[in-house]
Amino acid sequence: MATVKDFSVEEKLTAVLTLQKIDSKIDEIKTLKGELPMEVKDLEDEIEGLQTRIQNIDAEIDSINSFIDAKTEAKKEAQALIKKYEKQQDNVKNNREFEAINKETELQELEVKLNDKHIKDANFELKERTNQRLKTEEKIADLQEALKAKKAELDKIIGETEKEEKVLAEKSEEAKSKVDPRLLSAYERIRGSYMNGLAVVPILRDSCGGCFNVIPPQRQSEIRQHKKIIVCEHCGRVLVDTDLNDAVSEKMK
Repeated sequence: MATVKDFSVEEKLTAVLTLQKIDSKIDEIKTLKGELPMEVKDLEDEIEGLQTRIQNIDAEIDSINSFIDAKTEAKKEAQALIKKYEKQQDNVKNNREFEAINKETELQELEVKLNDKHIKDANFELKERTNQRLKTEEKIADLQEALKAKKAELDKIIGETEKEEKVLAEKSEEAKSKVDPRLLSAYERIRGSYMNGLAVVPILRDSCGGCFNVIPPQRQSEIRQHKKIIVCEHCGRVLVDTDLNDAVSEKMK
């Protein structure tokens, strides 16, 4: 029956510290990219939203134009009826017919005025929508320029770091396979709790390299002995001594 090797505490610490250093390099690349990926996405979303706005404005403009056409046609029909009634007035036989035709003429004249008002209001609204469209197009043009610059900047960084990032990602997966499962679980939990992603830190000037709280001399001595995994009582990060940290750093060069 095959036996499973029982790794020493020093070997476990070396494995998880190696993983931390690899992941920290990946974090450095992500920091180099900064907010660019999010900024690019936000700009793309904003441009898409403005393009949808233009489509809606165009639909409104089409609707207003159709309304104007309808009112213009209705005005023409009313004017045609006025001419018709004016001719009929020449052939009326009595006052009753004259009054009836005169009343119809007045109604059509009101219809002409009403259509004129509708057309005037619609033309004003059309001008407003056209101005809105123009301003939206100008804003899209400005955003597209900004997007172009952001993409160029991001593409440059990706071009310079893509290969390195891929290699580091592979190394990170390889390093994870060498870390004790329970320790790996703790590492990922602690790493996810801090913005800087540091879960394993060295002692720096007698303090925790993560939260910078002082580590008592007796505790530092225990950490150097590599007899058990010790975490900072303040921030919960795994602590390693300077010698082990330097040895792993040198080995990774």
